[in-house]
Amino acid sequence: MTRHRMKLKGQLASEKNRLQKILDDGGIRLGGVVSDIHGVSAHAMIEGLITGQPVEDLVTYAKGRLKDKQALLAEALDESLSDRHRLLLQELHRHIGFLEQQIQTLDEHILAAMTPYQKAWQLLQTIPGIDALSAALLIAELGVEMARFGSAEQLAAWAGMCPGQNESAGKHKNARARKGNRVLRQVLCEVANAACKTKSQFKGKYQALVGRRGHKRTIIALGHKILRVIYSVLHTEQPYRDPEIDYEALVVAKNAPRWLKALEKYGYLAKLRQAA
Repeated sequence: MTRHRMKLKGQLASEKNRLQKILDDGGIRLGGVVSDIHGVSAHAMIEGLITGQPVEDLVTYAKGRLKDKQALLAEALDESLSDRHRLLLQELHRHIGFLEQQIQTLDEHILAAMTPYQKAWQLLQTIPGIDALSAALLIAELGVEMARFGSAEQLAAWAGMCPGQNESAGKHKNARARKGNRVLRQVLCEVANAACKTKSQFKGKYQALVGRRGHKRTIIALGHKILRVIYSVLHTEQPYRDPEIDYEALVVAKNAPRWLKALEKYGYLAKLRQAA
């Protein structure tokens, strides 16, 4: 099921790229104004283009910050599409919706299958970048018994997230990672892309490496690190704790208002003030 999902995701990405090219070919420069050509606002505008709505109506679909760019949107959308472009957009738009629905159905089945693995599923979601769906996909590919892999290093090698060794004349050179579990690699790269945007150790590692390794290689390195963390979390059955986060401070910040109200209610706050 996870491999079929990966194929559908690949088809979806391809169709979205085709839709972007059709828009550009028709003179519609929507991608130069909106950050996400497949977001809610752009989705509504593309539907309006297909049905032949005027530009003044199309710009009204702008939501949020896009409302401040209505003049730019009007300029980007002010081009008459040919019947051929409109037909191609309609077919692509319909197929994209069909693929998205298929992926959503598969995701629902995958999440429903997590009932026997609730503990491991919840533990994985304590790791930055891992949400409910990615945790389910990881369990579907890895299982929950880490003992069968032997160690975090062996797991990384099995997954194809560990670069090989290339040594010549005593000099170590970088080598490509082995071919491993493609679905697992894809999920780990998606998780790494999300984790590098969080306030965690993964953001620091990304920033330290990206300047000299580039984004793609850094994401592989980050995915490797996250996989080792996954091994540790599932092996010890303990939630993830980030070394960059002061968990005690978070607990105090969350509970301080309630504690202060209780101290004031029972007179301890007044006594502390008098003592001070």
